[in-house]
Amino acid sequence: MSKRHPVVAVTGSSGAGTSTVKRAFEHIFQREGIQPVVVEGDSFHRFERGPMKEEMAKAQANGINFSHFGPEANLFDQLEDLFRAYGESGNGQKRYYLHSVEEAAEHNARLGTQLEPGQFTPWEEIPTGTDLLFYEGLHGGVEGDGYDVASLVDLLIGVVPIANLEWIQKISRDNAERGYSAETIVDTILRRMPDYINHICPQFSRTDINFQRVPTVDTSNPFICRNIPTPDESFVIIHFRKGAREKWGIDFSYLLRMINGSFMSSPTSIVVNGGKMGFAMELILTPIIHRMIEDKKSLF
Repeated sequence: MSKRHPVVAVTGSSGAGTSTVKRAFEHIFQREGIQPVVVEGDSFHRFERGPMKEEMAKAQANGINFSHFGPEANLFDQLEDLFRAYGESGNGQKRYYLHSVEEAAEHNARLGTQLEPGQFTPWEEIPTGTDLLFYEGLHGGVEGDGYDVASLVDLLIGVVPIANLEWIQKISRDNAERGYSAETIVDTILRRMPDYINHICPQFSRTDINFQRVPTVDTSNPFICRNIPTPDESFVIIHFRKGAREKWGIDFSYLLRMINGSFMSSPTSIVVNGGKMGFAMELILTPIIHRMIEDKKSLF
């Protein structure tokens, strides 16, 4: 947990839908006049696109498991350093991973560089005077031998659709946005599976709140399904970790009154229609964000 400046992390694997949560937070920040520093998880990968392909080829040739999900391909120590530095002083360094030609053009114009998609921008100091750090990526709650990122996060959010839906979303996204074939994407899913089990899944036992989307249509074979279930074709299970309800003052009775059609499936979980996911997020997270900021201010 941070000492003075709040750190919020949204964690979920590729295809999980963390961008939906990111948009909900953006709405909160804009509406409530909160100034965040936004950190993208991809910027803490160890390798740029070209070298990463080379490292994967070497690992495959030697029968070694290697993927973006594991510690060998990431800078967990530097992510930990950033969370610690920001929590203590509101300072730190960040960079950007350039996913597209458009992103490269934007940052090249800002920095006077000539970078290509698949490369990192130089490290730069984060702006001063921000209200909180907001991380969205694969490893906001990771911990392991020599690193413990989760311990430095004040609010940890998990985005965890059931596996079949996660795979459908990943196949659809990577095919539409990156031009990968379905066969290539399935190979990636299989190659990442050991790291998914060992480094992604354990994070969801450390989260304060998990948002798990469950489709209500048939997704039995995600590798042939080409249509992503719509929000209204799914439920979202919102689970609060033991102690989180008391810590953040979660009032289930209030949420049930405010979210039409919602119900409790356990003493720590509320279920909402998938179309209400964004509304539920903003309803739950807005007072938590304000409370975090005020609690930190009151300490100093």
